[in-house]
Amino acid sequence: MAEKGHAVDLARRVVQRLDVAFASGALQRTPFLDQALDDLLAALDQEDGQKLGGKSAEASRFILRAIDRGLDDA
Repeated sequence: MAEKGHAVDLARRVVQRLDVAFASGALQRTPFLDQALDDLLAALDQEDGQKLGGKSAEASRFILRAIDRGLDDA
């Protein structure tokens, strides 16, 4: 999560990496992580052709920081 880049793009990569970590058993799902991922996916939801920016990027940054803290506590 220390990568540089647009928050929305980073959030999409984090979702993919967490999915892989859950599937491989490297990381266990917790109620907090499940809720944070649901919130992140809602922030990333878009209609076809719609660009995400402002509020989605801000929400993504906030949720990514919460996920990062949650992983530190895991």
